[in-house]
Amino acid sequence: MSPHDLRHKSRHVMDGPARAPHRAFYRAMGLKDEDFKKPLVGIATTWNEVTPCNITLRDQAAHIKRGVDANGGISREFNTIAVSDGIAMGHEGMKASLVSREAIADSIELVMHAHQYDALVGVAGCDKSLPGILMSMARLNVPSLFLYGGTIMPGRLGGKDLTIVDVYEAVGAFATGKITEKELYDIECSACPGAGSCGGQFTANTMACVAEAMGMALPGSNGYPALDPGRVTVNEQCGEAIMRLLQENLRPSDIMTRKAFENAIRVVAATGGSTNACLHLPAIAHELGIDLPLSLIDRIFNETPTLADLKPGGKYVMNDLFRIGGIPVLLKALLDAGLLHGDCLTVTGKTMAENLKDVTLPTDQDVVYPGTCPISPTGGLKILYGNLATEGAVVKVAGLSRRVHRGPAKVFDGEEAAFAAIQRQEIRAGDTVVIRYEGPKGGPGMREMLSVTAALYGQDLGQDVALITDGRFSGGTRGLCVGHVGPEAFVGGPIALLQDGDMIAVNAETGVLSVDLCDAELAARKTRWQAPVPNYGKGVLWKYAQQVGSAATGAVTHPGGLGAEKALSPV
Repeated sequence: MSPHDLRHKSRHVMDGPARAPHRAFYRAMGLKDEDFKKPLVGIATTWNEVTPCNITLRDQAAHIKRGVDANGGISREFNTIAVSDGIAMGHEGMKASLVSREAIADSIELVMHAHQYDALVGVAGCDKSLPGILMSMARLNVPSLFLYGGTIMPGRLGGKDLTIVDVYEAVGAFATGKITEKELYDIECSACPGAGSCGGQFTANTMACVAEAMGMALPGSNGYPALDPGRVTVNEQCGEAIMRLLQENLRPSDIMTRKAFENAIRVVAATGGSTNACLHLPAIAHELGIDLPLSLIDRIFNETPTLADLKPGGKYVMNDLFRIGGIPVLLKALLDAGLLHGDCLTVTGKTMAENLKDVTLPTDQDVVYPGTCPISPTGGLKILYGNLATEGAVVKVAGLSRRVHRGPAKVFDGEEAAFAAIQRQEIRAGDTVVIRYEGPKGGPGMREMLSVTAALYGQDLGQDVALITDGRFSGGTRGLCVGHVGPEAFVGGPIALLQDGDMIAVNAETGVLSVDLCDAELAARKTRWQAPVPNYGKGVLWKYAQQVGSAATGAVTHPGGLGAEKALSPV
């Protein structure tokens, strides 16, 4: 392509006498005459000081910018929001978490569209920022490259590695007198030794693996810890790579195909990844007009063995995977097992199989197992259906020793009520804890329940009760915890009709979530049910509740790629 063609967007802003005012703004920022013939590359980060996940991203962006500017581009850095799921956890603030995914995607779209940048590099840290950036890339469909800001190093106490989940579970242990306040304090002070995203195979690391599996990140780039010295080189390589993508006019729609999404689902399954992937992958696919139903996701989960022994179901953290060769080692194990589409195109300009040609699975480690000797013959997640979840629900089964439960319901309208009951030690072994009105519309925002599940584990109830909710769970959640139950309570789904004492059956082997009530009884209860008053009457949470769809389709808020096909002037 010619240099002019590289500026497929920015020429509308930069060229001709009518654009003299526009160039004047750029001159104020240091651009010279020769720069106006170079393509503009947006460098979008979620840098902020609200969470350790994002605190290094401004420095990382500086190295990406050097790579862009040294290879014929003009880098334009901007940042968008990110909230800390961990700091928002357990209180009203968590309702902002999933909503932030949409705000991130929307704000990147707006900056890129307003300024007509020709390409995009996105750098993400905390959980929702990864899918938010990938959604914006799919939506904009300009040459794009994704980079994960990196995992935190594991904490250490008493010869044992720690993650943030250990702190949440210690809260429950302290509430029951199992540990002292001093022991709780020591765990608090030791779990997070520095910058980076949560260390286990929670949502951030799951989506980092997903980005490489889909081919949207340079091979191995997403495995580097946030503070690893090698990041300087990797980030500069990202700047070089985006210029090559621009030269080749290789776009997200060329890379994020249905087969690429199937590769991503394989990786979630093989790593026992976060249940949140069942929201984020359909949402990213939706931007491209690709339907990714839960039934397809469940089929791939069932066909894919668990190969990576990662927390919370296993014993290792992301840094351990990096130590043995990173995400490419896991991808090669899947490819060798015939479980990966090797012909998918990636941001290297090569196929997945070509990228992995020289990668080998080390034999002197037990972080990733070969397909011939898996940890489990099926994946680490399972989709459930039944008269309580006609649209589906999701449970993480990685590391779960007990996958079948039958017990009476203890019903709570909201997370706070459930947490208070747990703290009062009112939950007994055999109970089925139900937390409802926490769905996408009902919360709104579909809160994660890590504080609740961790408190149960802290009281040694994690393997003895089941928990079901129309909300979500953190990637760090352990136990028989079923989330995304749909239809949600706020729209009158069956979970809204439950009463204390109803017998609920959860079978994560056969994929069933049901209540021992006949259709006639459910119908009778539905006639008596009244929709609750919305929790918010103004602002972004109100607006989100009006727009958001079902968790089963990704909790999306606009028509996506299919809508773009009908529009006169899509972005």
